[in-house]
Amino acid sequence: MSHSSVDVVVVGAGAAGISGAVALAELGLHVVVLDEQGSPGGQIYRGITLAPLSRRDMLGPDYAHGNELAQALASSSVRYEKGAAVWQVTREHEVSYLREGRLHTLQAKAVLLATGAMERPFPIPGWTLPGVMSAGAAQILLKSSGLAPSEPVVLAGCGPLLYLLGWQYLRAGVPIKALVDTTRPDDYWRARRHLFAALRAWPYLRKGLELMRSLRSARIAHFTGAEQLAVEGDEAARALTFTVAGKAERIATRCVLLHQGVVPNIQFSQSLRARHHWDVDQLCFSPVVDSWGELDVAGVFVAGDGAGIGGAQAAAVQGQLAALGIAVRLEKLSDAQRAFRAEALRARLASNLRIRPFLDALYQPKEANRIPADDVMVCRCEEVTAGELRGFVALGCTGPNQAKSFGRCGMGPCQGRMCGLTVTEVIAKARGVSASEVGYYRIRPPIKPITLGELAGD
Repeated sequence: MSHSSVDVVVVGAGAAGISGAVALAELGLHVVVLDEQGSPGGQIYRGITLAPLSRRDMLGPDYAHGNELAQALASSSVRYEKGAAVWQVTREHEVSYLREGRLHTLQAKAVLLATGAMERPFPIPGWTLPGVMSAGAAQILLKSSGLAPSEPVVLAGCGPLLYLLGWQYLRAGVPIKALVDTTRPDDYWRARRHLFAALRAWPYLRKGLELMRSLRSARIAHFTGAEQLAVEGDEAARALTFTVAGKAERIATRCVLLHQGVVPNIQFSQSLRARHHWDVDQLCFSPVVDSWGELDVAGVFVAGDGAGIGGAQAAAVQGQLAALGIAVRLEKLSDAQRAFRAEALRARLASNLRIRPFLDALYQPKEANRIPADDVMVCRCEEVTAGELRGFVALGCTGPNQAKSFGRCGMGPCQGRMCGLTVTEVIAKARGVSASEVGYYRIRPPIKPITLGELAGD
């Protein structure tokens, strides 16, 4: 096991992590970036340095932009550690990780968590069947390996990623059988109050409209206002069923890709016992941070989607703002210098986030797709259904941590990542209280799996 000291450890090499690390290095700080992937880019720019030009072109200009970030990282003095699985971050800024089968620990003066987002659970009947996966996972396969389904797919759910993946699949030659959108007319009515701000973010709106136009031009079956989604099948997916305006629909398919947005990855901030709040617009827990991204744990900062969903461009700016906050804490900048440097960054951030309230209102996931019926699986790892979870509540279970004792819910390999929000909302609904009152799993290290042999070291 190796031990060493650095100025700043950055966890994650996506837009926020790279931007923050490069900015810190330019201020003369010794920075180490720890990233679990084999190349920089995070989820949005995954595999950007390894992707051939044809794949970059297929995935679009927004993806290709990640190459600039990767080049900035490569040309900086930042020490980039790829394949590093961080399993513990302490309140004293000690960061432990596993790399190539060996344990390492870095003692830092400050830590920047740039762990990004993860897909929201989509627990509908049949969502655990072979042939069903998340749209985000399907996009990762496309970005990292150029892999795509060989037979017609059905995209179902809501949110910009659903249309982006459909557009990318069209360019990749993947047949799309249908796009089933859960967005209803009342969602547009709810979002209307944010329309003026959204129009000021016209480039974002134009991109979305162009994606939709491309899919319409390809004559792909497009259903809107879909309800009662379910995947049919015994051993594997056979069809997606749903209703539109009360009319039953059934699309035969062996590949269903589900998506209803992304949420902050809060595993590390929760393990630090930092304060979190329930975001009523994005329907998820987010860490409470100050204007520079600092948690109520001194010297630990969060930037990017891990602090609240804002997208890649906003994440890059937040990484730079967090770097300024860290620089003042480590006495590399004065408060006045930080304020001067931050002025233009804050204007860029406000511009990038202008579209967010409109998107949050328009694509807010439906309760029926977040809080499932009794027979639907909630915890895939331990095979706990929503009905069993409600039974735990009837016996006195008050929250996710008690659910572990009642039925091992959240104790599987994913450590609650796949079921955490669903468990919170099911319990809250059953108890008749708010999700904020119910809370989230109490996350403990190791955040990522590690064997006793690895922990013991040589």
